[in-house]
Amino acid sequence: MAKEVTFKTIFPAVSVPLNDDYSINEKEFRVYLRWIKSFYDKGIKGLVCNGHTGEITGLTRAERKRVTEICAEECGDIMTIISGVNCENTQESIEMAREAKEAGADGILLMPPHMWLRFGMNPNAPFEYIKDVAEGADIDIIIHLYPATSKAFYPVETLIKMCKEIPHVKCIKVGTRVTSIYEHDVRELRKQCPDISLITCHDETLCVTWFTGMDGALIGFAGCVPELITGAWDVFSHPDKHTLKEAQDWSNKIYPISQAIYGGGQPSGEAHARLKETLAQRGIFKSALMRKPVLPLDQEEKDWVAEGIKLSGLGKVDMSKYE
Repeated sequence: MAKEVTFKTIFPAVSVPLNDDYSINEKEFRVYLRWIKSFYDKGIKGLVCNGHTGEITGLTRAERKRVTEICAEECGDIMTIISGVNCENTQESIEMAREAKEAGADGILLMPPHMWLRFGMNPNAPFEYIKDVAEGADIDIIIHLYPATSKAFYPVETLIKMCKEIPHVKCIKVGTRVTSIYEHDVRELRKQCPDISLITCHDETLCVTWFTGMDGALIGFAGCVPELITGAWDVFSHPDKHTLKEAQDWSNKIYPISQAIYGGGQPSGEAHARLKETLAQRGIFKSALMRKPVLPLDQEEKDWVAEGIKLSGLGKVDMSKYE
């Protein structure tokens, strides 16, 4: 099967299984990736490693590169491989992007420097940052758009300038999380930058954000319940072949496990822990261990996850076929 790099698809932000000593369980990670790859024909044509779900801030630089290498080895023959880059300075961001490319990534998910979340930024800084990394690493980019309520949010005028003037910008992960701004900006981007892929990252309100006519999603959710996400995506990506009732039915199936993981709020370290707990309860991971400072779940939270799995009609996965 010939590989086609695409930015219009469902991208699971994959989790990374850990051993008891907090090292990466590479063998189990490979089995997990083969399971994800089995959903290729159902709409998962790419994956993202080293996202927040993949505990990027808890991994060393060398571990991030190794995770990318494993993803490329297991899935890079047919799937688009994207690696997250999270760094506080431009030069090291370029170096990390080059390392991702060397490891087999087709593109990067470029996050804002997190100092902007605390101190804000010069209005021209985001454009210069994206441009410098794109040119310095010569690699395609998914822009990671942070919530409109944060100081690291890029206004739509800045996004349009990035899309029009930086050829390596191929996609925006739209994480606005304010519905009125989200819809306005998506409509404006569609009008001004029709060739740019727009994908939602709103795990907690997935189906709602698809109503604006998106090109896919980049969500950790797709890495633990892909059968639900791909089923819903088939309906939302082919609205001429399906009914509103079908869309609502899929949303209703997703809702219980969404509540169990995200609790109605946007993704966080604790939500990622509940997502990994979902992977463990479904038999996909042997352990739900997270890198500290994220703490283990208590029994009440584990029971909450179990109830969400049950109400969404999810079962155990036979991972032996992927070993």
